[in-house]
Amino acid sequence: MIHAKVHVTLKPDVMDPQGLAVKNALESLDYKTVSRVSIGKYFLVDFDSSDREAVEADLEKMCKQLLSNPVIENYRYQLEDGTQ
Repeated sequence: MIHAKVHVTLKPDVMDPQGLAVKNALESLDYKTVSRVSIGKYFLVDFDSSDREAVEADLEKMCKQLLSNPVIENYRYQLEDGTQ
């Protein structure tokens, strides 16, 4: 079994209204040193396979086709072996 942890975030030049709202809320709570907040998505995907190369190829396709919007989002992932 292989576990994948996928992080999807907006590209730095894309406006993030949710991130701005959180930043403003933090400032209103007197956290004045926060300069930026970015909101993203986090996916945990388990694969019933031990073929890391095939899993990584599938995961790349998943990220590009469904889990992210490559026009405005970046993604990164981490693969882990085991049964966590």
